Amino acid sequence: MSARFDLPETDAFTRPYWEAAARGTLLLRHCAGCGRDHHYPREFCPHCWSEDVDWRPASGLATLYTWSVVHRNDLPPFGGRTPYVAAVVDLAEGPRMMTEVVACEESALRIGMPLEVTFREAGAGEAPVWVAVFRPAR
Repeated sequence: MSARFDLPETDAFTRPYWEAAARGTLLLRHCAGCGRDHHYPREFCPHCWSEDVDWRPASGLATLYTWSVVHRNDLPPFGGRTPYVAAVVDLAEGPRMMTEVVACEESALRIGMPLEVTFREAGAGEAPVWVAVFRPAR
């Protein structure tokens, strides 16, 4: 169990997701029943309720759906990172994902802009995890 509220808890079910993230790969859950991907990870398909789901690597490509620039956040460690761009992206595989946009000036953000996944280390020095964030596609 994570000792910090701002770090995800890794359990037996989510361990493949976090291990892939540490290697620079975003995983999605894929349903063999209906053929659709979903995110956040669940043990069943939220579209058809099938339990025949497994992990699949995502392309890492997305488009910006919406965003908000956070200028104030009093909760550590977020306050030290302000301003930051909290965002929702549409993954190329279909699911929508909450994330952060990095390496992009606020004035350059546009709905529909192409993005690619990158990973930021969180919890360094403790039990580090790698969190998926997005940057403008090259």
